[in-house]
Amino acid sequence: MIKGCYRTCVNPWLTLARTNALFCFLLFFHVTLLEAEESTFVYAVQISAVVDVSPPRITLNWEPDPYGANSYSIYRKAKNETSWSGVTTVSGSVSNYNDTTVAAGATYEYQIIKSAVLGYTGYGYIYTGINAPLTESRGKLVLIITTNSTIGLSNELARLQTDLTGDGWQVIRHDVSSNDTPVSVKNLITTDYYSDPGNVSAVFLFGHVPILQSGHLNYDGHLTRPMPADTYYGDMDANWPTDPASSPSFLPSDVELMVGRVDLANMPGNGAANPWPAETELLRNYLNKDHNWRHNLINVPRVALMGNRRGDEAGRAPASSGYRNFEPFVGPGNIIEANTDDAPPEQRWISMLAANRYLWAYGCGGGQPTAISDLGTNGQYFDMTSTDVVGQDAKAVFVMLFGSWFGNWDDTDDIMRSFLATPTMGLASCMAGGPHWFVHHMGLGEPIGYSTRVTMNNSTLYRNQSNDFTRAVFVALMGDPTLRMDPVTPASNLMAAQIGNSVHLTWSSSTDSAIEGYHVYRSSSITGPFSRMTTLPIFTNTFSDNGVVAGNYCYMIRAVKLQNTPSGSYFNPSQGIFSTITVIPIPILHATRNADGVLLIWNSQPGATYRIQARNNQTNWSDLSGSLTATNATMSWIDTSIYADTEKSYRVASP
Repeated sequence: MIKGCYRTCVNPWLTLARTNALFCFLLFFHVTLLEAEESTFVYAVQISAVVDVSPPRITLNWEPDPYGANSYSIYRKAKNETSWSGVTTVSGSVSNYNDTTVAAGATYEYQIIKSAVLGYTGYGYIYTGINAPLTESRGKLVLIITTNSTIGLSNELARLQTDLTGDGWQVIRHDVSSNDTPVSVKNLITTDYYSDPGNVSAVFLFGHVPILQSGHLNYDGHLTRPMPADTYYGDMDANWPTDPASSPSFLPSDVELMVGRVDLANMPGNGAANPWPAETELLRNYLNKDHNWRHNLINVPRVALMGNRRGDEAGRAPASSGYRNFEPFVGPGNIIEANTDDAPPEQRWISMLAANRYLWAYGCGGGQPTAISDLGTNGQYFDMTSTDVVGQDAKAVFVMLFGSWFGNWDDTDDIMRSFLATPTMGLASCMAGGPHWFVHHMGLGEPIGYSTRVTMNNSTLYRNQSNDFTRAVFVALMGDPTLRMDPVTPASNLMAAQIGNSVHLTWSSSTDSAIEGYHVYRSSSITGPFSRMTTLPIFTNTFSDNGVVAGNYCYMIRAVKLQNTPSGSYFNPSQGIFSTITVIPIPILHATRNADGVLLIWNSQPGATYRIQARNNQTNWSDLSGSLTATNATMSWIDTSIYADTEKSYRVASP
């Protein structure tokens, strides 16, 4: 069996070993292989935050280095700034920092650089804020759907578009064929982008969208080869040759768009105990998981799982992508280590994923297209296979992996994409460790596509002691790029009713905790764009939109939660729920007596239904006409029973 890359060094003591072999031998005498692999976290600074509103204060806390630190240097910047400033250096014995030069309602990004006693350097990042403001509009998203792999998914795709709208996106949809060229697909995207460059910010590739192979790279030491390059679809201003002989290996310019792909083609599940569903059914299941996650129907604890077999690799430390990113998400003490040494099956990474639920998971080892060593229970190398991932229903929402061949995610039964094919939870995966990923912005509500774009464009702004292959074209997200980490349970049962020239809305409360209230939005169409009608969140479950003119309206309600996480606090909107209504003009009824009875004439809305009701003296109103559907702007009806009564009152009701 051909195996992939393995650990090349054992732990942070290696730096010392190069200068004093005898002393190093004495130190290593009591250091086991398992301890070496678990020490990779020292190449990260694992940061969490506690925030206070009055007086405003952000307290950064980090895990101490068990081997000792000389100092920690703390930097700060705004999210969109491209350099760090304001360095403060504290002693290596300190593990917290109070920043009082902050304000409620603002956000800040911190970098902490550790100078270790043994010579290595650790880096940590957190995006934090105190009651950070609500983000309602996220821009325009180009949704590319392959028709030949999505036949029969019209309902699920319509629901996806509604969910995207309900999370603040305006959707531009294009249906393409898997047989189209990458160039033709990108032309659709660039046309949309340049028609509104200030708002088009993401592209979601759904189905087997054509794949561009670009460059000549050997990130894993096995073979120089072209790599699948979804970065191509996000780069809007570069001259990107698609000829294999001249196509780039690294980004020719920054990527403008967030990019994510859900592609479950060529996933037959070879060797699986139970056959995998066909491509369309795998896609249907992904859409169901996506919807359930957005509506907070998938319950998962704030816990992360690490499976680290590769160790420090002379400072490359692939698993530091997990240790660094997970702490701001799950907090101290909530990162669990799987056993990658000689361990019983139940302590292996895949077994723990099968038995429990995790918000995040990281796994690295020797790689093959469909397997990774020492994280499973198969064969001499304790392989975990893609058939294990699907067959045992690995239960992690967001997954990072690193190993040989994983960058070629278009292989048959590819292990990266297998996490998207799991029955219940898997929604996103990426290859993190070469280069390292930086997803800390998700801790304050940014979508995973934002972090994908940050990682694609990163050179030296975000760092690891060694960070190979930054800006390589193969950096890619498998999954929906718009997914956020903290779904809020939405309100339900939204009803809209016309009362005179007003629309009255009612809904059932969100069952989530810490709900601050509800915002009401209105559009002429369910596709948006929506305008907010409430200045502040309202606490009641009713709202009246007064003075509405005739026409079609769609109303949306979003619950707003004050979300507290190990990264800080922010106002977090739920998915929107919708109700549409056609507002008709208030009918003005005219009655004229003629030879046949009483001719009743009123103004009407074509397509609306009306009923003529009457009563004698003070009796109750009763229907006379039954349902009448308008075909133009004026309607009429004759009451032929008028001569049987001495007095009768009329009114028009709708519906």
